[in-house]
Amino acid sequence: MIAWLIALPVVAAAFLGTRLLLQRRGRTAVRLIVAADAALLVGALALLTVALSGAPAQASGSQAAQTSGSGSAALIGAAIAVAGASIGAAIAVAYTGAAALAALSERPELFGRAMVIVGLAEGIAIYGLVVAIILIGKA
Repeated sequence: MIAWLIALPVVAAAFLGTRLLLQRRGRTAVRLIVAADAALLVGALALLTVALSGAPAQASGSQAAQTSGSGSAALIGAAIAVAGASIGAAIAVAYTGAAALAALSERPELFGRAMVIVGLAEGIAIYGLVVAIILIGKA
């Protein structure tokens, strides 16, 4: 519970800082945003490590503690797999979709090839979903 009390003001401050940085233009603003994102990633990983290393409230035995910990770790891993794959697919589709539309405006006969490339980019999200299903099955 204390982790959420610490994390909430940090997330709010990061949001406000990002809003202020986006009002600036240029490479320095982008570099500052990337640095802030990296700092937030390190903080989130530290918070995740603390949350996963906590002992259960009522430990009846070592076997129950190991089973409970591995199940929650598998679910967190599944969530990370889906989130990472979805974000990666979104970025890939954004770039390939923009390039496909630019190519189609010049040569409409490239429609089939362009859609195959965009479809391959969407496949990244499916891989993340498959990994999540495997991890949930192990939990």
